[in-house]
Amino acid sequence: MATLLEQVEVDTELGGGGGGPPPPGAGPPARGGGPPPACNPWALAARRLWRNRIAMAALLLFLVIVVMCLAAPLYADHVAHVNPFVPNLNGHTVVNGKVVPVMQRGGGILKLGETPIGPTWDPSHYFLGADSTGRDVAALLLYAGQSSLLIGIGSAVLCSLAATVIALIAGFFGGVTDSVASRIMDVIWAFPVILLAICIGTELLTHSNGFQFGPLHVDASSLWLPTLIIGFIYIPYVYRPVRGQVLSVVNKEFVEAATAQGAGNTRLIFSEILPNVVSTVIVLLPLIVATTILTESALSFLGVGVQPPNVSWGTLINDGTDLVYTRPWVTIAPGLMILLTVLSLNVLGDGVRDALDPRAKLRVEG
Repeated sequence: MATLLEQVEVDTELGGGGGGPPPPGAGPPARGGGPPPACNPWALAARRLWRNRIAMAALLLFLVIVVMCLAAPLYADHVAHVNPFVPNLNGHTVVNGKVVPVMQRGGGILKLGETPIGPTWDPSHYFLGADSTGRDVAALLLYAGQSSLLIGIGSAVLCSLAATVIALIAGFFGGVTDSVASRIMDVIWAFPVILLAICIGTELLTHSNGFQFGPLHVDASSLWLPTLIIGFIYIPYVYRPVRGQVLSVVNKEFVEAATAQGAGNTRLIFSEILPNVVSTVIVLLPLIVATTILTESALSFLGVGVQPPNVSWGTLINDGTDLVYTRPWVTIAPGLMILLTVLSLNVLGDGVRDALDPRAKLRVEG
């Protein structure tokens, strides 16, 4: 049975079913005046997305950032030759062929104390300089990206899965089930996002055992703790649009036809309704990932997100606040990484939305 998305996509690609000429590259019509055989909505959406050069550039930028962060161990071991997690206050490096200390005496405006070395722009020797403990900022930046991306993507996926399941159940059964689920979501929605995350994070971090629920145990220093917290607070933001889609689909003719054929609730939910709302989840996913990365960075900057010995872009910005006047790249570098990552995901999300929108008037050529 064709889904609603398939029906609308066929009408869109054939010019709304009117008597006008077929779009270029549509191929000869099928025998009997029916639509051409290639009407897969996902293939049409993929072709639309592929032809959106801005979205493809954003996807390429995001993939480059991911690959760079995944290559952090290779960079630290084989290029920079440093251990970015060990302080190097008494270490030395090479700048323009000269051996210089990592921590330079008499730095800054007042020429007092010690100031870490600034950017050398040499990938093998403190490319972005050092932080206040003599650690290589470039290597730390890539390792921090692993944590930020892991938490951002992980919390977004958990959030989307939980919100989709709850929305499917609430929208399908309606009545008391829908009312209870919606009121719980309204309660979570009522709290400011950052304030709610700070409250939950502070409460869990004050316990040395971290989070424990039955057999499930998450250590206070684990990356799973901020992942679960951020994923939890954003469930209502995915639940609402998905529930709206479920309510618009649940009374459609193809659902009633499947019911008349004896389909059970499980089949109706996962075989008939879910395929028609999954496009909404896919559109929201890149935007939620961008939002969760921003939230993680804010929480880590405030000290209630990623905990030592782990690092993230937010913790690097926090560490560089004391060096913002003397060594600003300690703060600028993670800020730029956050900016580029979030920008690429937002542009990609817009492109995915345009590609999956069944009411789009774009024509796929050839």
